[in-house]
Amino acid sequence: MSTAIEPPGLSETQRQIVELAREFARTKIEPFAAEWDRRAYFAREVIDELGRLGFLGMCAPEEYGGLGLDTVTYLLALEEIAAADASVAVSLSIHNAIPSTMLVRHGSAGQKNRWLKGMARGELLAGFALSEPESGSDAASLRARAVRDGDGWVLSGTKAWATNGGTADLMMVMARSERGICAFIVPTDAPGYRPGKPEDKMGLRASNTVALALEEVRLPADHLLGQEGEGFGYAMEGLDAGRLGIAVQAVGIARRALEHAVAYCAERRQFGRPLRQFQAVQFKLADMATRVEAARALAHAVATRRDRGEDTTMQASMAKLFASEAAMWVTTQAVQLFGGYGYMRDFPVEKLFRDAKVTEIYEGTSEIQRIIVARGLYPRG
Repeated sequence: MSTAIEPPGLSETQRQIVELAREFARTKIEPFAAEWDRRAYFAREVIDELGRLGFLGMCAPEEYGGLGLDTVTYLLALEEIAAADASVAVSLSIHNAIPSTMLVRHGSAGQKNRWLKGMARGELLAGFALSEPESGSDAASLRARAVRDGDGWVLSGTKAWATNGGTADLMMVMARSERGICAFIVPTDAPGYRPGKPEDKMGLRASNTVALALEEVRLPADHLLGQEGEGFGYAMEGLDAGRLGIAVQAVGIARRALEHAVAYCAERRQFGRPLRQFQAVQFKLADMATRVEAARALAHAVATRRDRGEDTTMQASMAKLFASEAAMWVTTQAVQLFGGYGYMRDFPVEKLFRDAKVTEIYEGTSEIQRIIVARGLYPRG
């Protein structure tokens, strides 16, 4: 069974995109996801194939080679990928939501032609580097330095947990100049750009997450995005989009755990009857299904408001908060329903449980999301 529910009124183009994502996930991702997880293998060839199909340019404008999708359609497609493997989904989400959004909104015409076109066409994979060893949730306290050098810049410092940092073609790197935090477009073949070894993670093991050393990385002036000192605001705009991506990654994880649990409870017999006939199991499954649907509906509602041009910072945090905690709860219940089998790596709910946890942490912890929501309730302080 599938708990994927498409909103009414989808255009034929939207339906085709969702079906393309679903079929690709079913045939090219899910059969290999467990092995990628065991090996901590980043399947760049799969990302490249998704790029050729347009999935690295889902939200980029058509004039720059993108699909120009509305946010709901993007989220529907991303959920299908996440249900097959959240590691692949996070690479797509970071690329589409953060560096792409930042370039669309604040890039010069030259920057868009040089980098956004390649990103949208799947020729370039992008990543994002904001966090540092001493600044995770307190992102504004970052210490990486950007110093003017003639007509260009020199970047120095370290970054932590940079998604795609060891495999991307370019990174959106945040560093501090004398005027404040700036965003820089950093080609990963630039001298002095040093990615560390992939982190040995609990979940999302097939995504590429690394520490970065910036050892006097020299950049021309046109690698600064927008205005000097305005980069933190640009990053927060990107994270607003990114948090909707994380929300539907969480929905995809939770949905797949629910599907496995429903199938298992129909087949597994105890005390002479299938588990699904026990009321305690029925109640648990009902609560799981309700949380999946509610998380999806909230994310889509926020996406609709975003596409209307509304400020959705608070609502994006709500969606990310609710969906990530729903995913953690749903996957925990799935493991419990599987019993001892749920604790074994041979059964898929074990991986889904591990993958779910990070959705409560990255792109802003649940605690940070609650702070953002609470501040939104008192906009005047």
